[in-house]
Amino acid sequence: MSKIRGMRRYGFLASSIGFTCTAALVLAPGLPAAAATAGPTSATGPSAVPGSTQSLPLLPLTRDRARGAALGQGLRRTDVHHFSLVGVIWDDPDTELHGSVRIRTRSTATGTWSDWQDVDTHNADHGADPGTTERASGLVHGATAPLWVGESDGVDVRVRVDTGDRDGGAAADPSVTLPSGLRVELVDPGDEPPPQGSQADASHTGELSAEATAASAANARLAPLGATEIPALDRVDTERELLGLRGDEPGLRGDEPGLHDGELAEQRRAEPYIGPRPRIVTRRGWGADESLRGRGFVYSKKVEAAFVHHTSSGNNYTCAQAPSVIRSIYRYHVKSMGWRDIGYNFLIDKCGTLYEGRAGGVAKAVLGAHTLGFNTDSVGIAVIGSYGTSKPSSAAVTAVARLTAWKLGLYGMNPSGKTYLTSGGGNLYQKGKRVRLNVISGHRDGFSTDCPGRQLYGKLGTARSSAARYQGR
Repeated sequence: MSKIRGMRRYGFLASSIGFTCTAALVLAPGLPAAAATAGPTSATGPSAVPGSTQSLPLLPLTRDRARGAALGQGLRRTDVHHFSLVGVIWDDPDTELHGSVRIRTRSTATGTWSDWQDVDTHNADHGADPGTTERASGLVHGATAPLWVGESDGVDVRVRVDTGDRDGGAAADPSVTLPSGLRVELVDPGDEPPPQGSQADASHTGELSAEATAASAANARLAPLGATEIPALDRVDTERELLGLRGDEPGLRGDEPGLHDGELAEQRRAEPYIGPRPRIVTRRGWGADESLRGRGFVYSKKVEAAFVHHTSSGNNYTCAQAPSVIRSIYRYHVKSMGWRDIGYNFLIDKCGTLYEGRAGGVAKAVLGAHTLGFNTDSVGIAVIGSYGTSKPSSAAVTAVARLTAWKLGLYGMNPSGKTYLTSGGGNLYQKGKRVRLNVISGHRDGFSTDCPGRQLYGKLGTARSSAARYQGR
C-alpha cells in the first residue's frame, strides 16, 4: 500500500462540488398496417443544434402456435427521416433482452439495402452506478449498443426471442419473453461542426448558450472560452501547467495527508510523472448540443484508474465522420437511454484523434457512466468501433497511451501500476468490495462483458508500458 500511496502524492482534486448527481425467424413479406402509422418524433427545436431522434415501436411478426406467444418483433419503414445511427431500447433497464437483434438499412446515397447486421444486446454493463441520482432518475431505459450505419432513409429490424430451441429438438422455455416497450431509435446527428482546430473569438461568446458557455468554461485553464480544441503541450509546459493547476486550487491538491510543510515543499519540487498534454477536440469542436444534457456537472474525488472501452458501434466510419458518430452516440445515450450526458469521459477515433466526452472539464474527475460499478474515481475512454475480431489501429492505441499518461499523471497515478477501487455493485464484484485492478484496465476487468473486445483488450499491455514511458518512468 505504501507504493500506491506514493503514487497519489502528486494527485489533485479537480472540484469541490463533489457528488451531485440471424435469424431463424421467417421474414414476413408485409408488416401490420399499424407499423406504417407510427410517426417520427423530433428532438430538435428552433435553438437546438440540428439533429433528431425518431422513436418507433416494434410490432409482433410471427407466432408460435404451440405457445400462443410472439417469438419476435420487428419493423420495416421506408418513409422515415434521414438517420445515421440506430439502436433498440425497452422500458426496464434491469430487464435483459434474451435474444438477437438484427438490422439492415437503406443507404440514401445508393438506394440499396445493407446486409443484415447483428447488434450487441448486452449493454447493461455500461451505465451509471446503482444508487446514483443518474441511475435512479426514472428516465433510464434498457438498450442495445448503438450501431453506426451511415446516412440512411429506410430501416428493417428483427428482434427474436431466445427460446432455448437452438437445435430444433430441445423444448422451448415458455418463460422467456422479450422486454416490454421495444422501440427502434433512429438518430440523425445533424450538421457537421465547425472545422476542427479553429478557435472561437472570445469577443463573440455571446453566441454561446448558457449551457455551452458552462461546458467550455470547465476547461478555462486549458483553452479560451468557446475553443474547439485544447492544444497539445510539450512536457515542460505540461509540468508548468500542472503546478499552476495545483496552486490555483488550494486544499484540493490531493497531497498525502499528514505531511509537514517541509515535506510538502519537497514533494512539490520533485519532478512530476506526467505525459505531455495531447490535443483534445472539445465538445464544441465535435458539435455537442449542450441543451440535451443534464444541468451542471457531477464529480468524484480523484482519478485512480482508466477503463478502456469500445463503442461496439461498428467500424464502418471514416475519421471525418467521427464527430457525427460522437454526436449520434451522445444523443442516443441521453434522448434514448435516459442518461444525463454521454457516458464516456473521452473518445478516440481510428485515426487517433482525442475527443472530450462527458462535460465538466477534461482535467477534472468527472463522474461518467461507462463501467457499471466502477465509475467513481475512474475515467472512461472509448475507442470508436468494434474490436472483438477487428484489430484497433496503432494510432488509436497510441492515443490511449498518450491520454492516460497525461490524465493519470494529473492525479499521480502510474499507468503500469495497480490500484484499489470500491465496487458500486455489479456482476463480478458485490457492492462495497475493494478490488485490486490495473491502473489501466479494460471494461471486462470490472464487469463480465466482452468490452472492449478481444483485440483491443490485447493491446492494453502496450498502452500501459507506453503511457509509463511518456510519463518519464
